Amino acid sequence: MSRCTTVSRSLDEPVSGTAATAATWLLLEQPGPWGARALTSSHLDPALGRALEAAAEGTGVRVALVRRPGRHADPGRPSVRHVYAAHCVPGDVWLHSATTRDPYALLDLDLAGLGAGDPRSFGTVLGGRPHPDGPLALVCTNGKRDRCCALLGRPLADELSASGEHDVWEVTHLGGHRFAPTVLVLPYGYAYGRADVHTVEAALRGAREGRVVLDGCRGRSAWERPGQAAELAVRSTAREDAAGALSVVRTEGGAPRWQVTVAHADGRRWRVTVVQGASLPPRPESCGAAVLGTPARMDVVAVREVRPTALAS
Repeated sequence: MSRCTTVSRSLDEPVSGTAATAATWLLLEQPGPWGARALTSSHLDPALGRALEAAAEGTGVRVALVRRPGRHADPGRPSVRHVYAAHCVPGDVWLHSATTRDPYALLDLDLAGLGAGDPRSFGTVLGGRPHPDGPLALVCTNGKRDRCCALLGRPLADELSASGEHDVWEVTHLGGHRFAPTVLVLPYGYAYGRADVHTVEAALRGAREGRVVLDGCRGRSAWERPGQAAELAVRSTAREDAAGALSVVRTEGGAPRWQVTVAHADGRRWRVTVVQGASLPPRPESCGAAVLGTPARMDVVAVREVRPTALAS
């Protein structure tokens, strides 16, 4: 039986503009098994999971669970859990870490502040500090959401961990099962699809140096999908890999056509036309889908560098 990843790859479905959106990621360590909706179907108290989901709504914060690669037999409630917060918006990128014995303390965080790029409550509530090590690699492995994430993601997480990459975690959900293995690299928030060890290792090296690796890149989570596709197109056109160089400063229009303005830190600007299309022929969007779908795709049809005076016209 064909898996959704096999079909997507065989149809050469583009990955650009498919990343999950979040200005800030809040990650809580939760060992043991995960259900399809892990915040409320794991060994985390489901009442806490529901409260975190509700608190994050509309703040720009995405909450996810993480665990170390390896076997997932339940070891009992962990006495100390790792917690991470990462803000991914250019000009204010940071990654902070903490540990806690009380996961309910996360309810005392100012999630609106975290979503806006203010890490102070993370320090006040959890004693969080800037993460002293390198970037994080989060590999989606939640087979209860889609079996491809487990079949392809877990071996990748294990191989990365065995290669000596210290900050590799399994994560509950990054979206886009059909692009498994899917990986998110923090703090910059660039997601990758159909990833392999070499791609992720290159992405981590790049992140340590403040660079973006474009191979297999789905987009930066700080932007909505049209902005993700537009930014990647400008990077390719301008041959720009500095993570902090580009920002999406304006998005005009609506589905199925947008005009996206991408600005460079040096003052250059581009106007990018992005058109939403349907991926044909119909295919399974996930292995559990009962019907075939035509997932939306972000097609960049024009990239034009513009002078500042042209932007006002």
